[in-house]
Amino acid sequence: MRTRRSFTLALLGLAATSLAGAGCGNKSNDIQVGAFLSLSGSDATFGTDTRDGIELAVEQLNAEGGIKGKKVKVLYEDDKSTTQEASQKVRQLIDRDKVVAILGEVASSRTIAGGLIANTSKVPLVTPSSTAVEVTQGREYVFRVCFTDEQQGKVAARFVRNDLKKAKAGVFYAAQDTYSSGLAKSFRDEFKKLGGEVVVDKGYQKGESNFRTYLSELKGAGPDVIFVPNYYNEMVLIARQAKEAGIAGSMFVGGDGWDSSNLVEGAGKELEGAYFTNHYAPDVPWPNSKKFLESFRTKYKHDPSSLAAQGYDAAAVLFDAMKRAPEVTPEEIRKALAATKDFPGATGTLSMDANRNANKPIVVVQIKDKKFTYASQVMAE
Repeated sequence: MRTRRSFTLALLGLAATSLAGAGCGNKSNDIQVGAFLSLSGSDATFGTDTRDGIELAVEQLNAEGGIKGKKVKVLYEDDKSTTQEASQKVRQLIDRDKVVAILGEVASSRTIAGGLIANTSKVPLVTPSSTAVEVTQGREYVFRVCFTDEQQGKVAARFVRNDLKKAKAGVFYAAQDTYSSGLAKSFRDEFKKLGGEVVVDKGYQKGESNFRTYLSELKGAGPDVIFVPNYYNEMVLIARQAKEAGIAGSMFVGGDGWDSSNLVEGAGKELEGAYFTNHYAPDVPWPNSKKFLESFRTKYKHDPSSLAAQGYDAAAVLFDAMKRAPEVTPEEIRKALAATKDFPGATGTLSMDANRNANKPIVVVQIKDKKFTYASQVMAE
């Protein structure tokens, strides 16, 4: 039979065990930040590249002493490249792990889904690469360190009209794709506003593989330049067929959907001299970008993609806000993020505007000798 003393000791032991268990989610007393990324599925390379950039930023931060004497730990969740998983993973990070802020996602559709949860829960979220305008609209806890599709289309038009001095443009885009058609509209509107003429405007069916008839019409209209805001896999086919049609690669201008080594591997020769707008290029001239490039090469033994650079910036901007916040709480971090000004990122110096979008340079990349090279920069408005 258990004595009163042994029963009391047992209760005290149970209480101690319970208290220890209550803190098991953060035994090291680190500051925990969440990240939801496509670490598997169709967009896995996007997620893993972004994670590499985040990890570099974490490593540098903790080597410098962390934040307010504590190290930062990033808890990663794989959303498997689906919007449903994105929502679930953000919910887990907030409810289960009690993170003070969240990084992610790359794809706008998944950031919109996860951002709804974060905004409702009043936990700040910083996306590195989601460009759809809707991502931050009406969501005071959602921020981005990349440009928007609307900004990108306008910058492309200004570059073509003011820098390349082209007066007549053709526009060729995937009609059923929100990204492609949205960029096409933004370019078209801005180019006309600048006094340019759109001499041919063609939308093709998403999934199309034979572009020869379209290219014949484009060539026949006599444009000085052809704006094609699509993804790299389609652009490889278009570039090859354009060469057959006698259209020079230097005629083409694209958007950040071209940013893949697969583009130059598949059609680098055909696109010699072409330009596209992007977030980053390894040879950008900014001092902080050079430091990032050197650090990334040292850690990973290869050059970073733009997704890695943006992952780095998203984390670095968040950590800077956490340092400036009087307390490391979601609300104080949100306020500090909103006040971000002239932050020297790997992808350029950025400030947060009133809509929580980054005001920063947009890089113009040129394809030379099957490589992406820095050509120019144009400020987003």
